Amino acid sequence: MSDINNQGDDRQYITFIANGQEFASNIMVIREIRGWTETTALPNVPDYVRGVINLRGMVLPVIDLKARLGLGMTEVTPKHVIIVINTGTRQSGLLVDAVSDIITVGAADIQPPPDIMRNGGNDFVDGVAVRDGRMVTLLGIEGLTATLN
Repeated sequence: MSDINNQGDDRQYITFIANGQEFASNIMVIREIRGWTETTALPNVPDYVRGVINLRGMVLPVIDLKARLGLGMTEVTPKHVIIVINTGTRQSGLLVDAVSDIITVGAADIQPPPDIMRNGGNDFVDGVAVRDGRMVTLLGIEGLTATLN
């Protein structure tokens, strides 16, 4: 898990909705946002991997964010989107309900994840930011995609 609380700079995040909750990812890992595309299923992958899509000649695994967080499988509609992320070592897609906004968050606005999350070995959440009275969960993208190596 990255230690974003020790960084003094403000960072921009893209917010998105999954399972009715608001999540965010550092804008620097987002390559593009595209509409839902049917995936090709793969054998012997975790249930949260929806399959793969062809992205301009590259095979891109698509992770169902809701399922990855243990909240059940997403019932996909044409309104869903895939956020293409690049962690430096790999590209993946995240299936989410919708993209919401771009926000700027300062290190002082970020609270660490609750202890119960860290005790469970969850490295998906870098922190929680309170913005305009709403809580936004800041995701650790590297942790979400770690099993795709």
